[in-house]
Amino acid sequence: SLADSCNAADLAAWKAQHPDHTIVSYINCSAAVKALSDIICTSGNAVKVVNSIPPDRPILFCPDENLGQWVMEQTGRKMILWPGVCHVHVKFTHESLQKLRQAHPDAKIVAHPECLPIVRSMADEVCSTEKMLAYCKASPAKKFIIVTESGMLHRLKKELPGVEFIAGPTDTCSCNECEYMKKNTLAKCVAALENLAPEITVPEDIRRRALIPIERMLALGR
Repeated sequence: SLADSCNAADLAAWKAQHPDHTIVSYINCSAAVKALSDIICTSGNAVKVVNSIPPDRPILFCPDENLGQWVMEQTGRKMILWPGVCHVHVKFTHESLQKLRQAHPDAKIVAHPECLPIVRSMADEVCSTEKMLAYCKASPAKKFIIVTESGMLHRLKKELPGVEFIAGPTDTCSCNECEYMKKNTLAKCVAALENLAPEITVPEDIRRRALIPIERMLALGR
């Protein structure tokens, strides 16, 4: 998973060698990595977060390098990118999307910024999952190719029943699912609520340190 691509020990070692850098971490990382970060971001507010950092401060962006590349394109800000990727989004390719675009020339392509640059370049819109819904609602188009984890189509179809949504394909599959996300089933959710288990405990020192960069992010939205 994306979180596994950046462990706290490696980030701590990097931070010790680059104490002058501001560490911006995508929210899809571990609590221990958040505790080492200066500020957290989501795919929806990453541009705003990076723009809030003084221009003379060097930045490390982690753990998703494709999201980081997209943020650099939007802000013009140079950053060091941690070499991590979302295994779901990097499976989308130019070839797989080109075939679908030829089959549906009237469809708008909407891609997540964690996709590869060549895939983002094909999209009519690049945005977070939350902004995908807003874009599709505002667009006069009636057909969209959605280039992100296929579970997003459920919400889009539910909120926009008169619109056709097509899952972005990979080279080997007509859709793209995250096996980690799909481990969370309705049956498991019910069992967790009924049994209040399994319980996850975050060490208090990590919880306190991880809360600081999260609150810095939230303060930007106030």
